[in-house]
Amino acid sequence: MDREAYRNCCSLVKIPRQSYEQFWSSHFVDYIDKEMSYPKFFKKYLLPNHPCMFSKRFTEDWKCRKQWVTEEGKPNFQKLLQEFDDTPVPVANCNAKEYNANPKQVMPFKDFIHYWKEYIQNGHSSPKGCLYLKDWHMSRDFPEHNVYTTPVYFSSDWLNEYWDTLEVDDYRFVYMGPKSSWTPFHADVFRSYSWSANICGRKKWLLYPPGQEDFLRDTHGNLPYDITSAELRDRGLFPHAEEACQPLEIIQEAGEIIFVPSGWHHQVYNLEDTISINHNWLNGCNIDIMWQFLQNELSSVQKEINEWRNTMDSWHQHCQVIMKACSGIDYREFASFLKIIADNRMAFLNACSSGDSSEYSRHVSESLTTLGPYHAAFDLQRVAHIIECLLCNEDFKRLDHSTLTLQPETMLQQIRDIIQSTRGQHLLYQE
Repeated sequence: MDREAYRNCCSLVKIPRQSYEQFWSSHFVDYIDKEMSYPKFFKKYLLPNHPCMFSKRFTEDWKCRKQWVTEEGKPNFQKLLQEFDDTPVPVANCNAKEYNANPKQVMPFKDFIHYWKEYIQNGHSSPKGCLYLKDWHMSRDFPEHNVYTTPVYFSSDWLNEYWDTLEVDDYRFVYMGPKSSWTPFHADVFRSYSWSANICGRKKWLLYPPGQEDFLRDTHGNLPYDITSAELRDRGLFPHAEEACQPLEIIQEAGEIIFVPSGWHHQVYNLEDTISINHNWLNGCNIDIMWQFLQNELSSVQKEINEWRNTMDSWHQHCQVIMKACSGIDYREFASFLKIIADNRMAFLNACSSGDSSEYSRHVSESLTTLGPYHAAFDLQRVAHIIECLLCNEDFKRLDHSTLTLQPETMLQQIRDIIQSTRGQHLLYQE
């Protein structure tokens, strides 16, 4: 991030997002074929929360695009088997519905490839259904492979930074699916951003701008499993479906990367045998969307078990437990998440002052060094804003603050001190 972008952003409390009306009747997104500066991407796509597509030139040097793909542009099953063989992988059945998703099983990678070959030979059909290897943590299982590089545009990634620090999880995935495999209608975890790169094959994306999904709810308030289903024409079941805009339909070719912004619900089809890499990620531009999502999730839980409110002394605590079980995070862990992000940036800015980078990990160091002190300062201001929101939130106030890793008032003061200090040393005013 450069000084101009920082100055434009540092006074922001609420991120100003432009209307999504331009996407209600459009069938086009910006196509990026030439190198773009990070500040331009930040200003044009991250802040306004708008989608775009990057051309295949941004992935042409990735090892996986050479090693995992045949000269004909098909999945290289032989090479993939050499690399992954007996590795257990998660596989979904696209022909089965479990709640609003596809049920999964774990199978050896070689068994999935055997199935996939038979599926192709059988005219892209199988009595086993249409199986789709998805949400595989390949990078976590094989950290030494280094078969792709995260583009700089997506490198301000708080979500994976947090989980890498804890060393227990990540949100970096590999998908491998035959023609006709698909993913039902959804929005991404915590309302994060996502980027998805086709290593080979083609996808069709159906995207709805934030807010349009509410028109697609049924009479019980549930979102559809399949937005192409004839059910949506039943006004008795989906009374407002006709009010929704048409989805933004995007065809993604081999090598291309799509940027899917926060809260854009989508449904995705593999038009050919396809391999893709996907990251979910969060940063200072959409942390407010995550915080709103968490508040909405907790509110839903509270409404669901409201009848027991006056019969349980620990009702509010139970709401947090249920929320974490459903959403993967509660307010306590969200506070810990903010603390780690803030600590890393304060350590980075201190290191910029002292020249000592030993206080934080090499991976975090590379990302923060690439993005620079302006970005670290912007991140800290966004963390500070969310902490201020937490301090005003009645449900957060009910937590036992003595057990939190984040002490909100202390962290706020530390953030203000470090930004003031780095300004005093002119770190944030260098050309």
